Amino acid sequence: MSLIPMSLRLEAGDGSAVEEYRIHDGDVEVRKLRQPVEEIRHGVVWHRLTAGQLSSHVYGNTVVAQWLQRRLGWRRLLQACVDEQYLGDDASNTVNTVDRYAA
Repeated sequence: MSLIPMSLRLEAGDGSAVEEYRIHDGDVEVRKLRQPVEEIRHGVVWHRLTAGQLSSHVYGNTVVAQWLQRRLGWRRLLQACVDEQYLGDDASNTVNTVDRYAA
């Protein structure tokens, strides 16, 4: 069994940009390791990726998307790419319908 790292660090060849990705409490988060001083003072370090940002990674088949697919599985990754605010009542109705048939 191979080990899959809990976080993914991406570095530019010249060392100018370093980003680290992680899965935390079910969210995919990113941080820049070379941050502006203002962000460090205010404690802003990790940022949650939006469904659109995740979709862009999946569409581009980036290293981040490949890592997430190994960590989450393709179904959970695709679910994370769906922005729940656009599902509205349909999402809750689907859950309720599934719950009714489960019994």
